[in-house]
Amino acid sequence: MAFLVNGLEILRLTVLGLRHSNATPGLVDGINSKVVAEALGHSNVTITLDLYSHATRNQLCQQRYTGYSYLHQGGPTMAEVFVLGGGTPTPTEFRFGSAHALRVGEEVLMFDCGPAATHKLVKAGLYPTQVDNLFFTHHHFDHNIDYPCFLLCRWDQAAGKGSELNVYGPKLTEEITQKVIGVGGAFESDWQARVNHPYSQQVFVNRGGTLPRIPPAPKAKDVGVGEVASGKDWQVTTALAEHCQPYLDSLAYRVDTPEGSVIFTGDTQPCDTVRELARDADMMLCMCWDEQSVMETVNEARGQCGTTGAAQLAQEAGVKKLVLVHMGPNLSRDTPFKRHVDEMTRMYDGEIIFSEELMRIEV
Repeated sequence: MAFLVNGLEILRLTVLGLRHSNATPGLVDGINSKVVAEALGHSNVTITLDLYSHATRNQLCQQRYTGYSYLHQGGPTMAEVFVLGGGTPTPTEFRFGSAHALRVGEEVLMFDCGPAATHKLVKAGLYPTQVDNLFFTHHHFDHNIDYPCFLLCRWDQAAGKGSELNVYGPKLTEEITQKVIGVGGAFESDWQARVNHPYSQQVFVNRGGTLPRIPPAPKAKDVGVGEVASGKDWQVTTALAEHCQPYLDSLAYRVDTPEGSVIFTGDTQPCDTVRELARDADMMLCMCWDEQSVMETVNEARGQCGTTGAAQLAQEAGVKKLVLVHMGPNLSRDTPFKRHVDEMTRMYDGEIIFSEELMRIEV
């Protein structure tokens, strides 16, 4: 038998090999990791993500999602979150900065715009012109450095079609927008050239635009606590987050949709305002800088959540699914995450997901 197998160059596969060869393509092609975990008999989705990190980190991060995975042959999910940037100011091989997208029906909301967010959005199968509403949690560079790129790219690619971008955030949002793209702003020379140069005008017309070309005019608004925006199937409410006041104001966001509610904590320590905002939410994307005990030892626990801090916050708020984002370099290297999951599940009885960039999660 061995002679026949070798002579015919038939690939040898064990039962375990067949199992892996079934699971890996599913993850690469966008099947929800929880579904794969259940099919494999894993008790927690984190076990699946750890075992198949070659798919979730390498192949999956190269996959250009179209929104039609094997689970979505009939069309895109009604509400799903895309982790675009799951890191911090410290760049690592797999994470850098903060940015997320929430697709609700045909609308795409974006939260923060950290390093390379525009590019990551496209890699996730979305496009800047699909985003009509952008929300900032606060204005540290790892949350807003790609804002100029996103503004100009969206305006340029829209070719005069669609609506202007709505931008919401704490104090400084209006000022930064003006200084980036307004008259006298850092990038005025860019849009002036694209509006007025004959070559750029021709490209604009070739894309379907009609002259004269209108300069970019995003509608930026500084917002505080309460309801700040709404659409066909969504409503966004804010609460104060506790991060680096008084130097920067920080907000957490809640999005309520027919499919469920999602919390974007931004950067914060566990606090009453975020806890109440997250009450009974279906999903919470919570920052998780490092292992909590390590943070406390090196005096980095103030203004931030760590592993058990995030778990305790989620438990007290009654959140059903906890997605850990904004993961620092030390925690990012500490794979598999099983020991952290074990510690966190002693105080939180919902689902825990250690996110990867370009991960897509159903609400």
